[in-house]
Amino acid sequence: MTTEKILITGALGQIGTELTNRLVEIHGAENVIASGLDRWQKGLTSAGYYERMDVSNTQLVRQVIKDYEITTVYHLASLLSGTSEKQPLFAWKLNVEPLLNFCEMAKEGLISKIFWPSSIAVFGTGIPKENVGQDVVLNPTTVYGISKMSGEKWCEYYFDKYGVDVRSIRYPGLISWKTPAGGGTTDYAVEIFYEALEEKKYKSYITENTAMPMLYMDDAIDATLKLMAAPKENLTIHSSYNLGGMSFTPKELAAEIKKEIPEFEISYDADFRQKIADSWPASIDDSIAKKDWDLNYTFGISEMTQDMIKNLKIKLGK
Repeated sequence: MTTEKILITGALGQIGTELTNRLVEIHGAENVIASGLDRWQKGLTSAGYYERMDVSNTQLVRQVIKDYEITTVYHLASLLSGTSEKQPLFAWKLNVEPLLNFCEMAKEGLISKIFWPSSIAVFGTGIPKENVGQDVVLNPTTVYGISKMSGEKWCEYYFDKYGVDVRSIRYPGLISWKTPAGGGTTDYAVEIFYEALEEKKYKSYITENTAMPMLYMDDAIDATLKLMAAPKENLTIHSSYNLGGMSFTPKELAAEIKKEIPEFEISYDADFRQKIADSWPASIDDSIAKKDWDLNYTFGISEMTQDMIKNLKIKLGK
């Protein structure tokens, strides 16, 4: 059997760091190649190899694919929602064009499988807020959402037209104690834990009753690996699968934190990210993923809060 050789772009980001660790556990460090924009330093990644690489440099990316005989690409490099609004043209270029290049390489037979993350940002105005289904009309109002919607359609196109095996998940907000968030609208749900432990207070840029879908990173990584391991013939969605996780408001999260840190207080001062949050669903129907590849979750809001605080206390020396 041919050994799987894996390239991860955006390997130093919030998802990439933890996904790289898990892939190394499964496939061995020698079969995992991480890439990012940072210069190499000891301990930068758990992968066996690291390439400093701009994913927009198609010639370089192709060379890395050939040099390492890559079979599978986890293409995570992107500009997130809040940052994309500040640099729309750059966000479009980074979030769409490298995906097309990877699809072209798969079409040519250079690689065999691609994972590419989409987002709940593809949803928008004019749809129900609760239990949003897989096949609703997409109407994104942000640069990030527009780029992700376009990427989904390209994934579907390359599968339908050329049989390219590209798989995708619409991630909700992701929460992790290991790696800082990177400019997304749901980042408050990470920041709040650091501030709770260090300052015993937090000022939220999202209003108290704004519900958004969220997912603990452990469950996000499990879902990603489960999708990538699923038999191709079991998959019925070739744009991007809904992923619901849990749904809560800043007020509800603050109440969970107060159970662990009674003196914690939260206040609210909404900024430009509130408008983005208002355009997104409050909860997601992910029943098709559960049927097609047995999606399941371990963490609810209580379990996640307890695990975040326990691990951050160790990390911060509290």
